[in-house]
Amino acid sequence: MNVTIYTDGAARGNPGPGGYRAVLEYIDPKNQLHVKELSAGYRRTTNNRMELLGVITALEALNRPCNVTPLLGFQVCGGCF
Repeated sequence: MNVTIYTDGAARGNPGPGGYRAVLEYIDPKNQLHVKELSAGYRRTTNNRMELLGVITALEALNRPCNVTPLLGFQVCGGCF
């Protein structure tokens, strides 16, 4: 099973309010796309914590061994800055 995980996390201030989001995508043998979205927000956190928690939460959501392709926020952007 091949799963693609898109994640991003951010915080305003250090520490400050922030959150993360993760989207897991899997195409089954019948070529049907399955999507699971995860997110959470925190009143007092850091940017690094949110970036890491997005990836960790997505990996914890997997219920069997998979080939995982993780794409973090800065990778999806393609180094736009």
